[in-house]
Amino acid sequence: MVRWRGRRESDNVEDRRGESGSGGFPFPMGRGGRVRFPFPGRGGGGGRRGGIGIVGLLVILGLMLFFGVDPRVILQGGQQPGSSPDIQMPDIRLPGGTKPSSSPQTGGGRQVQAPKSKNDDALKRYVTVILADTEDIWNRLFKQMGRQYREPTLVIFSGATRSGCGVGMAAMGPFYCPLDQKLYIDLDFYKEMKNRFGASGDFAQAYVIAHEVGHHVQTLLGISEKVQRAKSRMSQKQGNALQVRMELQADCLAGVWANLANRSKNILEPGDVEEGLNAASAIGDDNIQRRTQGHIVPDAFTHGTSKQRVRWFKRGLDSGDIQQCDTFNARSL
Repeated sequence: MVRWRGRRESDNVEDRRGESGSGGFPFPMGRGGRVRFPFPGRGGGGGRRGGIGIVGLLVILGLMLFFGVDPRVILQGGQQPGSSPDIQMPDIRLPGGTKPSSSPQTGGGRQVQAPKSKNDDALKRYVTVILADTEDIWNRLFKQMGRQYREPTLVIFSGATRSGCGVGMAAMGPFYCPLDQKLYIDLDFYKEMKNRFGASGDFAQAYVIAHEVGHHVQTLLGISEKVQRAKSRMSQKQGNALQVRMELQADCLAGVWANLANRSKNILEPGDVEEGLNAASAIGDDNIQRRTQGHIVPDAFTHGTSKQRVRWFKRGLDSGDIQQCDTFNARSL
């Protein structure tokens, strides 16, 4: 059990749960975050149920533009440009993060929605404490490097929400958007992680937040931009391999945070490290593919195998040194 009660909570949080339209998304959501289009059949009139026709499609695209939603989310079959989802659920496969904008929108945090239950309230407070811990550690490390750390915002949502990278849906899992420098998570994901992938425990939950913050660190250090430039000149297979190194570095950075947070605040109790390692193993590409499609396709890996994710998270956890997280020049992952 991570020691977290009574510690500072981050102010950089937007709680969008319960907002009408699923956090600004203009269409009602079905199971698993899927969109249910409220339009008639072909040609915009009667006809077969479920079809939207040309008129319906134009209306959809018009509404998406009006609400500030990237139309490519529909045109590309649900892909969300620019985000970096870190738990890929079956039938949704997304690319990694894209080049950060020259003027990222940092924005301030805000608490806007009441929690749905006491359990939700406790979980929300827990993740805001973990976010605050990452702020303390990374502010200190960036100061040591002669840099200024820009704290990201954590967006808590239900079902779907808008992001600077397009529409974020619960089925995508947690993700980081470099364009608005925000982390997005539907807290129900933790239930999925426990029930479907066998990764439970509060330190496993902290690992997820710390990994997303690792992507934010990569953005601030210019690593994300370099990776995306390189991927634009590569084949899909080569790009996936490079993205794996990106994700494993974020795992290592999450481990660095855990090490330093424990040194300064004594947050870990017996069993916590095992929870984190189990979470890293549970969400390896090979494990997820095996569970969701019954076979493994290594060329499609984008986050690394279970062994790789455990190895790099443990490397950061054992060392507490970001210099140990150079996955890009490592001969072996």
